[in-house]
Amino acid sequence: MLIDFFYHLRAHRLPVSVQEYLTLLESLRQPLMAPTLDDFYHLSRMALVKDETLFDRYDQAFAAYYRGIAASLPPDKEIPLDWLVKQFERTLTPEEKAAIETHGWDKLMQLFKQRLQEQTERHAGGSKWIGTGGTSAFGNGGYHPEGIRVGGDSAGNRSAVKVWDMRQFRDYDDTLELGTRNFKVALRRLRRFARQGADLELDLDGTIASTARNAGHLDLRMVPERRNTVKVLMLLDVGGSMDDHIARVEELFSAARSEFRHLDVYYFHNCPYERLWQSNRRRQSDGFDTWDILRKYNADWRLIVVGDATMSPYEILQPGGSVEHMNKEAGAVWLQRLLEAWPKAAWLNPEPTASWPYRQSIAILREIMHDRMYPVTVAGLEQAMHLLSK
Repeated sequence: MLIDFFYHLRAHRLPVSVQEYLTLLESLRQPLMAPTLDDFYHLSRMALVKDETLFDRYDQAFAAYYRGIAASLPPDKEIPLDWLVKQFERTLTPEEKAAIETHGWDKLMQLFKQRLQEQTERHAGGSKWIGTGGTSAFGNGGYHPEGIRVGGDSAGNRSAVKVWDMRQFRDYDDTLELGTRNFKVALRRLRRFARQGADLELDLDGTIASTARNAGHLDLRMVPERRNTVKVLMLLDVGGSMDDHIARVEELFSAARSEFRHLDVYYFHNCPYERLWQSNRRRQSDGFDTWDILRKYNADWRLIVVGDATMSPYEILQPGGSVEHMNKEAGAVWLQRLLEAWPKAAWLNPEPTASWPYRQSIAILREIMHDRMYPVTVAGLEQAMHLLSK
């Protein structure tokens, strides 16, 4: 019964072997788990995926195969899985898209609760019910400027303001070397060196001068080692639309690791809120209170935020607007607190600058950042580092 699932994972470039598949079948024959979708998800991941860096890819493949994972649905109303089978995608004309009604945040959430209570069957291609395709504000695979995505993936229009689905994000690789040389050169503008500590290094110029004064007899001179004193706090956006920029961000991250002696890194999704985390595998359990981070690092640190700034404006301006959880305070409030704590701050955006004028969220964040947003290019990094070095 799981042959299709096995080939589905292989089609998503997961190196699942026949032996691992047989191990999963043998495990299912034993009383190891309750017969729930959640438990099957964890058991199959444990049996089939041996590399934790592939967890995010597995989550996407699993969600694509089993639409509407039980853990991602509201507890008081279950949506049958076959409602979310994506049978087609509609291509709308610009005129049709412009005619679609936007509801506003409060009305959108109220309508979603109402649809959950009223709907009794699967729907596809319409403009009202929770379904696939069409122009309804609820479901997946269609188009709506202010929608709630239920199941499915974000490979389509990416216009959802809320997502009823859970993914595991992958940490960025800080050991990547290929293509990082130019980024390293640009980041060096920020480095500052000072004589610190008791460790000594050879003072070449002083040794040459002293030896010359000593009639050619070697006179070694030592000085305290020069250390990089710049402290950088880096916040990295991960998941969602940032999947398009993984390679470039990993090059930047790898370059920063090699250039800055004092570098602390935290992750967020779309916009910083009340929690940040350092491991995407444990982001649900081992996060850090943003207030604690604000108290931990003093004003000597430079703040670098890396993200494509592409999201619903609600995620920045609206309490409860986060695409993943109900945040009590708006993202703009938390971002302002970060800027007050670390006035020397810059936002690095991997999204091509040609797209910036068409993203309302980018315009909002540029205003909050006082226009200190720069592209992830060599020229953009040089401008950002010049600003932070003042």
